[in-house]
Amino acid sequence: MFKYLAAGGLLAFLVACGSTVPLNDVPVSDASATNVSGSGAGGAGAGAGANGTAVGKSGVASVDLNKNKPGVGSSDVRVIYFDYDSYVIKPEFQSVLAEHAKFLRGQNDRKVAVEGHTDESGGREYNLALGQKRADAVRDALAILGVSRAQMESVSFGMEKPAVVGSDDAAFAKNRRAEIRYQ
Repeated sequence: MFKYLAAGGLLAFLVACGSTVPLNDVPVSDASATNVSGSGAGGAGAGAGANGTAVGKSGVASVDLNKNKPGVGSSDVRVIYFDYDSYVIKPEFQSVLAEHAKFLRGQNDRKVAVEGHTDESGGREYNLALGQKRADAVRDALAILGVSRAQMESVSFGMEKPAVVGSDDAAFAKNRRAEIRYQ
């Protein structure tokens, strides 16, 4: 009877320690056929949106990609945010990656460090591994878009360098990120 209880306890312990996030396959889609336009014009019949952006007939606001060039400008362009316990790049950041790839392809002497970060939930080793997977996912996406791997390095800081100090969901969301730092 004791053997069955010990085996059951060990099995329960192993199941409880398991993670639902596989950390061995980086899901990156090939977005090299993506057409990114930096015109900023909404086309014929465009009006002004609520925040001053041009809105076309379709009701979709156009984005001026020349406003925040990679390597200069706002630091928000250099941050890719992730969902909780995930290293999958969200679709809304594909255009940001495409602009960085375009910039880096034209500047072969520029190098970038892709830094992976996590929130403070989870253990130290797990967060370092997840941060590395986030950095690798961004690096691999840039490589698919034509950036030389020699121009990039990826590193994980785990939960050691939070962007926002706090233990609420808003702070955690800002800390689950990968940063592209130009050198």
